[in-house]
Amino acid sequence: MMKKQNFQIYNEKIREQFMKLKESSPENFQERLKLSWSNWGFGLETLEDSIFRLKEAGLQYIELHGNHYGKDLGYNIEQTLYLLNKYDMRVSGVCGMYSSENDLSSNIPQKRQEAINYIKRELEFTNAVGGEYLLVVPGAVGRPEPYDETEFDRSAQTLRSLGDFFKKYDIKAAIEPVRAAEVSFNHTISDVKNYIEAVNHQAIKHINGDIYHMQSEESHIGKAIIDAGDQLVNLHLADSNRGALGEGFMDIDTIIMALYIIKYNQGNKFLTPEPLGPGGDPYPAMNAKPDKNRLDHLVKQTVSYFKEREEELLKL
Repeated sequence: MMKKQNFQIYNEKIREQFMKLKESSPENFQERLKLSWSNWGFGLETLEDSIFRLKEAGLQYIELHGNHYGKDLGYNIEQTLYLLNKYDMRVSGVCGMYSSENDLSSNIPQKRQEAINYIKRELEFTNAVGGEYLLVVPGAVGRPEPYDETEFDRSAQTLRSLGDFFKKYDIKAAIEPVRAAEVSFNHTISDVKNYIEAVNHQAIKHINGDIYHMQSEESHIGKAIIDAGDQLVNLHLADSNRGALGEGFMDIDTIIMALYIIKYNQGNKFLTPEPLGPGGDPYPAMNAKPDKNRLDHLVKQTVSYFKEREEELLKL
C-alpha cells in the first residue's frame, strides 16, 4: 500500500477522533453548527435586502459590517433593530474593518487613536444589537509590508487600552489571523495566541478564524481549529478560490469534524461565510455595486452545500 501524504494522515486522525466521540458521547451531536453570514461583501446593498436574502436561505444570524467609520456614519441602531425584528434575524457579531486609516499598529499616533475611536463606536453598536463578538485585526488589511520591528508591540499596547471597554459592553474581542499577502503580522492561530498573551487583558482572549487564510498559513486547517479550541468564537468560510462552498477544493468535511471535536456546535459560536473572491486587498468589495443574482447564488450554494456535508457526516 502506498504511503499516505501528511495531510491525509491528519485527516484520518481527525475522522477517527470524530467517530469515537460520536460513539461515546452522542448527546454532544444533537445540536447543529450555527451558520451566520458576513454582509460587508454585499457591497452597497441595503441592509434590508441583505437580511431578506439570508432569511430566504434559511439563516438565522448575520455578521454585520462594522461601518461606523465616523460618528455620523454606519448602521443606525434603531433602524437595525427594527429590521432584525421584522425578519426575525439575530446578530452573531460585527466584522470590524481595519485599514491604514484606523490601524492599531500604526507608527502614526493619530491613526492608532482612530482605531481606538472606531472600536469604541463598534462596541456600543455591537452591544445594542445583541452581537456576541467584534472582529479585530491587529494590523491594517491590505498592508503586507511592516512599518517597523515594533508594530506588534504597538498594536498589543493599543488594544490593551480597550480591554475595559470590551468588558463593559460584554463583547468578545475576536482576533483574526490573516494571510501574509494581506497583513504584515499575525498570520496563524499560534501567532494570534501569542498576540493575545502580549495584550494581557482578561477581556481579550478570543479568536476569529478564516479557512481561506488558514489554507495559506497553517500546516493543516483541521489541526489549527482543534488548536484554537475554546478560544475560537467565529470562523469565516469560503472555498479554496474564496468563492461559494462546494465550488473549490476545500476539505469541508474535515473542517466540520474538527469543529464537532471541539464542541463548536454548543454555545454562541458561529460559522460565517465570507466569499469575497481572490485578490490581495478584499476591502474594495464593501463599495461594490450589488449583483443580486451573483449574491443569491453565493448564499444559496454555500448554505445548501454546508448543510448537506454536515448531515452526511452526522449520518456516519
